[in-house]
Amino acid sequence: MCGVIGVSKIPEAGRLAYLGLYALQHRGQESAGIVAVDREGQARVHRGMGLVSETFPEPVMKHLTGDVAVGHTRYSTAGSTVLANAQPCFANTRYGALSVAHNGNLTNAPELRRQLVDQGAIFTSSSDTECLVHLIARSSAPTMEGQIREALSQAEGAYSLVIGCGREIYAVVDPRGFRPLMLARLGDGVIVASETCAFDLMGATLIRELQPGEFVRIVEGQIEALAPLPRRPITRCVFELVYFSRPDSTIFGRSVDAVRREIGRHLAVEHPVPGAEVVFAVPDSSNAMALGFSEVSGIKLEYGLIRNHYVGRTFINPTQALRVAKVKIKFNPVREVIKGRSVVMVDDSLVRGTTSKGLVQMVRAAGAREVHLRLGSPPITGPCHYGIDTPTREELIGATHSVEEIREFLGVDSLGYLSLDGMLDAAGRGTGFCHACFSGQYPTPITEELVQLRHAAPLAATLV
Repeated sequence: MCGVIGVSKIPEAGRLAYLGLYALQHRGQESAGIVAVDREGQARVHRGMGLVSETFPEPVMKHLTGDVAVGHTRYSTAGSTVLANAQPCFANTRYGALSVAHNGNLTNAPELRRQLVDQGAIFTSSSDTECLVHLIARSSAPTMEGQIREALSQAEGAYSLVIGCGREIYAVVDPRGFRPLMLARLGDGVIVASETCAFDLMGATLIRELQPGEFVRIVEGQIEALAPLPRRPITRCVFELVYFSRPDSTIFGRSVDAVRREIGRHLAVEHPVPGAEVVFAVPDSSNAMALGFSEVSGIKLEYGLIRNHYVGRTFINPTQALRVAKVKIKFNPVREVIKGRSVVMVDDSLVRGTTSKGLVQMVRAAGAREVHLRLGSPPITGPCHYGIDTPTREELIGATHSVEEIREFLGVDSLGYLSLDGMLDAAGRGTGFCHACFSGQYPTPITEELVQLRHAAPLAATLV
């Protein structure tokens, strides 16, 4: 999962891109980059490891001059956590400086890379996005639009792209629409970003969301609709609404906050907890779910866990060791709320189980009489190959153990997962969703080569 942004015809576009990436920091914490282009077409690039605030000190921002910019904040789902994989990918072409910011994963990247290497291509990263750069550069189409279109005709999987070429910006969403991408206006300029929350910080006004397969060119603050990509069945990622997107965003035509409240309501109906005295969220992505649960159940909503907001999202840390270490410093229980009570703890999902087990132990130590865990999604039983780091089936506790085994492992008095139907009802049945990580129904072919390449060293989800 990554955050992408593009800015056209706005003074100090690099600084505006920085603000946008700051708002999209929840989508990636490993690296960030900005390419800024001035009126003469001169491009200036800076990429670095770490948070947006750490990557762009003032001396760097002074260097990123121009009124056009492309930005990216990353966490790795394909390719290792090294500077070489930081984006935007950048190259010089006959049409000008090319910068590519990609949110998603190409499911046929191993095949594309092998073909390109056989043709003499030299790769400088392990990111699947570099395949797109090579395909664009090798295209014989007479225009940049044609080159991008020819490259994308060979790509399978998930891609919401912001591509800069000289002073032009192209924005495109794959035909299945896995990942969100939004258009907004600020003065005479145009901004494209992964989520609407970025526009709030930048003071921009939402125009609309790009639809699956939509392809636009943005030049000097003007949006030109290009011929869409060939149609495919729409399969937007439901996990964007369950966990990844910020609750103050609107994506796929739905308020993220509203969807999560509805998830909580469904949870209370499907898995009631008679006799419970307090319900609280595992902050922050589950806050609205706990509100919905409390509303329907009548159980008093409290702040049972306080989150340290100076710690990033544990789920998107690249290693298990980092995830476990951050859990210990990320949350703290409110003992006066928990002590002696039967509590309902609401969380959005359960991936490996280690985070939740630590939280349950923390709540028990704070004096809870009973702990009931309610999850706003079904068991995750398969890896995502479209841009979310749920790496292997062996790592996923829901794929390898029964609900009762998981309950015992976590040490809770009861465990309730929201059903697939309940989750989809809450998300909105009128939209086609990808729910492969829950159902195993992958909308694109998934080869064993892809699995092995991306997940060469799986961790087993063992109950210890």
